[in-house]
Formats: sequence, structure tokens, C-alpha cells
Amino acid sequence: MKAIKVKEFGGPEVLRLEEVPAPRPGAGQVLVRMHAIGVNPVETYIRSGTYARLPELPYTPGNDGAGVIEQVGSDVNEFKAGDRVYTAGSISGTYAEFVLCKTEQVHRLPANVSFAQGAAMGTPYATAYRGLFQRADARPGETVLVHGASGGVGTAAVQLARARGLRVFGTAGSDEGRKLAREQGAHEVFDHSVPDHFEEIMKATGGRGVDVIVELLANVNLGKDLPILAKGGRIAIIGSRGKVEIDPRDTMQRDADVRGMALPNTPPSELASIHAALVAGLENGTLRPVIGKDFPLADAPQAHRAVMESGAFGKIVLIPEK
Repeated sequence: MKAIKVKEFGGPEVLRLEEVPAPRPGAGQVLVRMHAIGVNPVETYIRSGTYARLPELPYTPGNDGAGVIEQVGSDVNEFKAGDRVYTAGSISGTYAEFVLCKTEQVHRLPANVSFAQGAAMGTPYATAYRGLFQRADARPGETVLVHGASGGVGTAAVQLARARGLRVFGTAGSDEGRKLAREQGAHEVFDHSVPDHFEEIMKATGGRGVDVIVELLANVNLGKDLPILAKGGRIAIIGSRGKVEIDPRDTMQRDADVRGMALPNTPPSELASIHAALVAGLENGTLRPVIGKDFPLADAPQAHRAVMESGAFGKIVLIPEK
């Protein structure tokens, strides 16, 4: 089979397509033939060697994807060959034609959802769900602000929050991105390239502030987020690319909480709960992953460049050659 291999940490050029043996499933494992593979920013940090947790070299990147179960190992009763699934984690890495997974890393993909859409679920939707509901405790009737509402995690957060009955604000840096955020259910959308957009958001709340902020770029926004929180407001930090300075008084005046999260920290029981909710959302149509671009598996370096460009639009996926 063909798979992307990383033999040294570095730029996108270290992602190389190679011919490798296909893995075989053992007890409690399944082998999935991939039809689409999700690309996430975290995979670029790992590839470059700058992430806190690094795999042993060489390795195949990726946690997300969707396809059809090719083979099941012994003791596997909940899945069979031919089942459509999406992956949220893997043993062997998903940038490949075949992927080895533990049964708890695969989830049923409803017939009304494409493989490319399934490849958008594992990291973006699970991250958005955990940030919104398990960390920030967002509740129906509250107002939530989603920074970067046009990207993979952002569109997921908008759809999840809208389906749960929240008033949803979003930001995006392009006309196309703002249009997308509105289409996904945001009640109001703001241009985050405009210096006074925080004042505009505050004005839209009637001066009360927002209850929850989903923060994907904390190093840029956190110091400005705190003053627009309502009393008792919560910020879920999902992404940051550096340090930031804040005024602690802004938290004191509001009894505000700043809550960090990293998806690998999620306890297994809470992760199972997340994916049960996500599969239900796919089945009933409230969750509709948006695909921005797709690339052939061999063009993984190009996909890694694209996922880090500003003005993100939906999910970037890799497609193995059939």
C-alpha cells in the first residue's frame, strides 16, 4: 500500500509517499480502507518538530479519515467488513491507503454523509464539541462567539452551538468566509481584520457581553476577549501560536474563567460521549461538514501548506488514488 512517511522533522517537504506493507488487524482492531483523510493544523506542528508530544521517527501522520472496514481482528463483534466508518485516532497513521485502528477509534458513518465529510469529524468536530460543552459548559440561550468561524473547527462550533440553541456570533477575515459562517447558522458575523470588531461584538450584545468564547488564536485575541465577556463568562482556548499579555483584572471584574483544552486529554468516557452526539448530529442532518479543498495523497506537502494559510475555508482533505 501507499502511505506518507516522515523520517525527519522539518518543512512540508519531509512528507514523502512510499510503498509500505499493509498492516494486519489483531485482537480488538480493524483495518480501514481510506477514501478520504482529514488534514489538521496540529499535524503541521508535529511534522515540524515543534509540538509538545512527538512520535518516534519514522511515522505516518494523521488521526482523521473515513472509509470502509476491510478486515476485522479477533474479538471484534461491533463492526464487520464493508461497514462505512470515520476514524478519530489510529494506530498506524491515517495518511495512507489502509489504516489500522482500535475499535474505539472508529465510528459509524451514516449513509447520508460523504467520506470527505466523515474525514472532517475526528479532530475538528470533537474539538469543537469538547471546547463548547465539556469545557466551557455552553448552555441553550447563551451567546457564544466563535473566532475563525469559517475554518474546520469554526464551522463545526457554529453548527453545534446553533443546534444546541445558543445565539451564535462568528468572525472571519474574508467575504467568502463570513458568508459561509452565516450559511452554517451564525446569527451575526464580524470581520476580524477590522480593528474595532471587538467593540462591534460588544455593541451587538447590548453591552452585556458574550457568555462563551471559542478561541482558536489565543495569542492574538485573548487580551481583547476578556473585556467583552459577560459576568460569569467562559473562554475555551482551543488554539494558540505563542504568548499573550492579559490584564487579570478583566477576569476578576467578571468572575470569568479561562479554560484550556487539548483533545488528547479527553477521558475515554467523555470521548465516547462526544462521538455518540456527533454521529447523531450527522444522522439527523444538524451537522454538515464543509469541505474546502481536496488534494491527492501524494500532495500532502501542499495540503500542509494550505491548512496553515489565513482565511481558512472549511476542511482540507487528502484523497488516496483508487
